[in-house]
Amino acid sequence: MAITITAITCTITIIRTNIKAITIMNRFSFASALSIALFAATAAVASPEVPGAPQSGPIALIGGTVHPVSGPAIEGGVVLFDGGKLVAVGRDIQIPEKAQRVDVTGKHVYPGLIDANSQVGLVEVSSVRGSVDTSETGLVNPNVKAEVAVNPDSELIPVARAGGVLTVLTVPSGGLITGQSACMLLDGWSWEDMCLKSGVGLHITWPRMQPVAAWWVEENAGQQTEQRDRALKTIRTAIDDAKAYAKARQAHADGKGPQPQYDTRWEAMLPVLAGEMPVFIEAEDIQQIQAAIAFCQAEGLKPVIVGGYDAPSCAALLKKHDVPVIVGGVFRMAVRRNEAYDAGYSLPARLKEAGLRYCIAGELGGASSGGPSNVRNLPFHAGVAAAYGLPADEALKAITLYPAQILGVADRLGSLEAGKDATLIITTGDPLETPTQITAAYIQGRPVDLNNRHKRLWEKYKEKYRRQGIEQ
Repeated sequence: MAITITAITCTITIIRTNIKAITIMNRFSFASALSIALFAATAAVASPEVPGAPQSGPIALIGGTVHPVSGPAIEGGVVLFDGGKLVAVGRDIQIPEKAQRVDVTGKHVYPGLIDANSQVGLVEVSSVRGSVDTSETGLVNPNVKAEVAVNPDSELIPVARAGGVLTVLTVPSGGLITGQSACMLLDGWSWEDMCLKSGVGLHITWPRMQPVAAWWVEENAGQQTEQRDRALKTIRTAIDDAKAYAKARQAHADGKGPQPQYDTRWEAMLPVLAGEMPVFIEAEDIQQIQAAIAFCQAEGLKPVIVGGYDAPSCAALLKKHDVPVIVGGVFRMAVRRNEAYDAGYSLPARLKEAGLRYCIAGELGGASSGGPSNVRNLPFHAGVAAAYGLPADEALKAITLYPAQILGVADRLGSLEAGKDATLIITTGDPLETPTQITAAYIQGRPVDLNNRHKRLWEKYKEKYRRQGIEQ
């Protein structure tokens, strides 16, 4: 597999970085630096899957069971799309003579799945620093745009697609105000091709409000309290500075003051202060959630809670202010000794019962993590939620229509309705069940290559066993 220009650039950058480290710290030999750089470069090679070609004519999927999500399933239905858009979804549909007819009898058609909290394209191998581009230096970076750092050649993108995940919210991390996320399609030659919506939300990591006593925590209670207070002060100061900047800009526009010095950080905050962009706040426990909501109400911000382990415990507060919750995965253990073992599994069901807006993400939640390589498991998070109290139709909506609504892209994604993007999957059964296979997928009408590194390795070792006379 040839190393791409991106990989070569990455190699040179890493070599320079390590040479600088040698000069300053005198810890590594040049050979060590070179070996590290070349190893990192192997993680940056391009996946061989070629992006889909734009739709050249109408396509009709005929005979399968169509699941619009926004309505009941349609047995023996038809999905017609042209120019990357859904034209009609139903049973008695007039199909143009020139349309390409695809027989999907015995199969199922669903909208593409959406992971609302991901770092696909930003991380290749988490243990190789040269393949991780998730954060910038400093604690306050509202001007960071996640989409520009996405690697369209990531090996993990085809893996996620093969699991039915065709769209992700790519999220920056690091610091307190980490930057702005983007809704990315998992197909394209460049990040510009992949970006469906930039500036979906501003992301803030909320500090823990109470000290934690655990073996992995080095700081004592007093030190943790000091760190929390510094973090809260930093966040408040950033909001105050952004408001002062906005006020100065408006005064200049009204002819009542000088032009303020341009600041990219506070410029990026203007849509947030105007209520045009929500604030995604990472908060798990009840004190974090309550403090974050109180802060947003005081500052006039529109919050979305990410993680939300204790969200059912403050459901009245969240419902009062119509705050959605992005569940950070369900594959996690109970946090407290007095909690039921299935507290994480039943979280979506409890949010549904409380009447809250929610969706399920699959990558960054609790101990489930695993990074971008496990985005493929998103439908199984929803499947487990369905096994622990969430109605099956709600579980499906939690990874299709509901994330589209929370991310502000429901006019294009999340359900199969005329006028929306033709971003969909064809399956052998219910995508929430592990035996189900994704047999085909389209992103904006473009056929998607569902091969990936996992499948290639499977074929490789299947051949090994075949040569040894071992039946599969």
